[in-house]
Amino acid sequence: MVNSFPENMRKSPSRPRRIALVTETWLPEINGVAMSLSHMVNEMRRRGYVIQLIRPKQGREDSATFSGGFEEVLQPGFPIPRYDNLRFGFPVVGSLKRLWRHDPPDIVQVATEGPLGWAGLRAARSLDIPVITDFHTNFHNYSRHYGLPWLTRFIAAYLRKFHNQGLYTLVPSEGMRQELAAQGYRNLALIGRGVDASLFNPLRRSDALRRSWGLAEDDYAVIYVGRIAPEKNLDLACQAYDAICRQNPRAKMIWVGDGPMRQSLQKRYPAHRFVGAKTGVDLAAHYASADIFLFPSMTETFGNVLLEAMASGLAVVAYRYAAASEYVTHLINGIAAPYGERMEFCDLAERLGSSPDLVKVLGRNARQSMEKNHWSHIADQFEELLGLAMKRGENAEWEARLLSIPD
Repeated sequence: MVNSFPENMRKSPSRPRRIALVTETWLPEINGVAMSLSHMVNEMRRRGYVIQLIRPKQGREDSATFSGGFEEVLQPGFPIPRYDNLRFGFPVVGSLKRLWRHDPPDIVQVATEGPLGWAGLRAARSLDIPVITDFHTNFHNYSRHYGLPWLTRFIAAYLRKFHNQGLYTLVPSEGMRQELAAQGYRNLALIGRGVDASLFNPLRRSDALRRSWGLAEDDYAVIYVGRIAPEKNLDLACQAYDAICRQNPRAKMIWVGDGPMRQSLQKRYPAHRFVGAKTGVDLAAHYASADIFLFPSMTETFGNVLLEAMASGLAVVAYRYAAASEYVTHLINGIAAPYGERMEFCDLAERLGSSPDLVKVLGRNARQSMEKNHWSHIADQFEELLGLAMKRGENAEWEARLLSIPD
């Protein structure tokens, strides 16, 4: 991770002040991309940057927000199949060219690769505005989970061509940077993820909430937070929970989130508690009121929920990749099973079922490891990257250290 830059870069007079952010997802939509972008926008606004947010209109009552240093430009959109609460934007290249020709931003950041993101990339390049892209989601890995494996190669080729047109592609982890570099992506820059450790905090643990789940004081609440969807490998979460119950039969499985698999899982596991999607303090209380967090997904680019669970003081069980490879030290502040090893994932979860002291130690250490992982630090990295994008090639030594250059 990039932690420091030379002093001449910090004093660069070419630091951009006006950023156009193009994204097809934004709050109140519930997903890691919208959450991460919101945190970064807030941090950059605090530093005096002006943000022009370009996104699809989310519904009939949706209207653009204009406040100090922040303006929204709404574009038409349409629902994503099987993700009714999310939308694609239209490929409005002409509209964005007219907007930016009249009042160009210093730099364009394209956060999503849908039609609106494609329009933002094409319009910026045609107007010779510096443009960077974000790699947030492994869409090419999702297709096999929805019965469309033949699309995988096509989507992967599209994503690579899309991102290679920007000055830089932002990735959230070193593992993802190496993976994409091996696939032919160029100019990959590591910009991590932070967590709001004041919101996600063990102090939000609620005895009343635990009682509503049917738990006594020393019983385990095993929790999953996220989209309840095929690409999340949720059968493994159920198997890992069953393994925990072999050692601790009074444990309860709590599902926080929604998605296309929720109804079928509720029918198969009527004793599990499905509480729906949660946000803000309510979400933080659900995390903190649990004991063990299961994160079996194998399709993440990062996994913000893992950091939220760790900040909440939970013993986490995840595969050793994405966020877990960056932040989990096995058996110190969490459990990191070898990628794809289902039996070991379950065996390690079962170990927690018989080791309440280990659960407490892992949770306490997880909290400590997240206390200084602030979004302000991530914004420092992003601000330096913006400076590089505005004066590309003038500091080759630091650019080489920032970027992943395949051997």
